[in-house]
Amino acid sequence: MSCNSNPKLDVQGHRGCRGLLPENSLPAFEKAVDLGVQTLELDIAITKDKEVVVSHEPFISRFTCLNPEGNEIPKEMDMAYNLYHMTNEEIKEFDCGSKYHPSYPEQEKLKTYKPLLSEVFEMDKVKESEVKFNIELKSKPEYYGIYTPHPEEYVKIVLNEIEDKGMFNRVNLQSFDLTILEEIKKQSPKMKIALLIDKDENIATKLAELSYKPEIISPYFELLTSHDLIMNYQDKGYKIIPWTVNEEQDMFKMLRWNVDGIITDYPDRLLEIRKNNRY
Repeated sequence: MSCNSNPKLDVQGHRGCRGLLPENSLPAFEKAVDLGVQTLELDIAITKDKEVVVSHEPFISRFTCLNPEGNEIPKEMDMAYNLYHMTNEEIKEFDCGSKYHPSYPEQEKLKTYKPLLSEVFEMDKVKESEVKFNIELKSKPEYYGIYTPHPEEYVKIVLNEIEDKGMFNRVNLQSFDLTILEEIKKQSPKMKIALLIDKDENIATKLAELSYKPEIISPYFELLTSHDLIMNYQDKGYKIIPWTVNEEQDMFKMLRWNVDGIITDYPDRLLEIRKNNRY
């Protein structure tokens, strides 16, 4: 089936542009803006001093970071460096850009750190552009009070940061955690919400478990099995923005099926396809 791609496709740089530069880093966000993404996708956690830090895990991962001495983090220390028990200054001591990532051989290595969300908002490239933000609150029930604040406090801290920086109209919030999504709607009814659907979840089932209709459904891309499935949800008023689409053949498929956006580690590939194929 040949379908017309959405001319307003939302190209989202996953963790900035993880395939090209260290994930969730200021250089990756700057590169993604330079490439021309419409949205920066990123993840957040909360520090001991109640700052909003950009990180895929609420701890220092041994797979992406080196310790302050520049050495590997041993396996037995996995999850030991809990961001919720560390200050921002302590977190910045870890090098989260020099370690080789075998899954992303094209990724340029450079010494960098986990930035605060406020640092991302204040980047010159961000101020000079109209780039938007798709921000995931990393959360699961077993983390409450241990790796993250309890949902009410967690959401309050994040919303305050967004409001304080005047970024409300440039942000949507996303999470796999339904409790977090319910809390966001409770505290900020007008915030745009994306419901994340994991690989082992069912779109319809999870959507039914949420008490309101989110603006965006964001499933693992292989859960989108047909154009008809996508159209069915779009006809009901949802935007469909799958993650994480990295291979060109999958990008072509999603474009043909007229998704509303694509989250990718390689926004350069997606933008090149759109340019050359007029998608």
